[in-house]
Amino acid sequence: MLNASEKVVTISVHPKNKYGDELNVDFRYSQDSKMKNPVLIFCHGLKGFKDWGCFPYILESIAEEDIFTVSFNFSYNGIGDTAREEQEFTRLDLFAKNTISRELDDLESIIDYLSEVQKEYNYDLNQIYLLGHSRGGGIAIIKTAENKKIKKLITLASVSTFDRYTDRAKKLWKEKGYIETLNTRTKQLMRFNYTLFQDIEKNKKRFDLPKVISRIKVPTLIIHGAMDLSVDYSEAQILYNNSNHKNTRLEIYESTNHTFGAEHPFKGTSPILENVIKSIINFLKY
Repeated sequence: MLNASEKVVTISVHPKNKYGDELNVDFRYSQDSKMKNPVLIFCHGLKGFKDWGCFPYILESIAEEDIFTVSFNFSYNGIGDTAREEQEFTRLDLFAKNTISRELDDLESIIDYLSEVQKEYNYDLNQIYLLGHSRGGGIAIIKTAENKKIKKLITLASVSTFDRYTDRAKKLWKEKGYIETLNTRTKQLMRFNYTLFQDIEKNKKRFDLPKVISRIKVPTLIIHGAMDLSVDYSEAQILYNNSNHKNTRLEIYESTNHTFGAEHPFKGTSPILENVIKSIINFLKY
């Protein structure tokens, strides 16, 4: 279908991951483009989803600039599968079982799928870029370091560690087998099974984001808001300090938060959000 811009086409596809789970994926691309487009894959964060707030707007804006964008829901992000539930957390049973390793596998499945359907679309698999928000930023960092197909990396309000829990919380987590967190937007209690922490512990070296980003040699853009109460901007500084400074740029936006002023449902853009989008596009195109 055509979006309001009349230039960008949005297509929904449903490939399967390595476990046989169906992934909900959106392709956005310019119908006017004559050249093969670079591919940008977007990874949402914890308690996020591909259609949250400003994400579709950001990706459509990028697609208008002749960049083929891909957004998807991680298979166990908790969002329902039906059209009616595509923005609701109706699968908290799956959310509880999610792990960092599973999200990395989901992303790898998306990259593999792009190779499978390449002949059907006008994109260039030699120019795959990753964009990740919050925990999705950490996922994008690891995948960039591990997959040589990735040529550029952008993080938005990214975490610098997946181990965000106190010793007391970890003790209770192990004893109960789960912990719960309140989604302040939906007022739902969302459960994390202990398998999430076991996955983090088992993969300490693989998931050590400051060390991982130090191995990345492709151009990298780190964007963060100075008033981020969910992931402090000091985590962006940690990532930048451990990165290859020759290829990495750090941008801290004053007077903005974890989502750069956007809410869900989306209520419209803002000067700060437009500046973030412009910075992303300039980084990807030049």
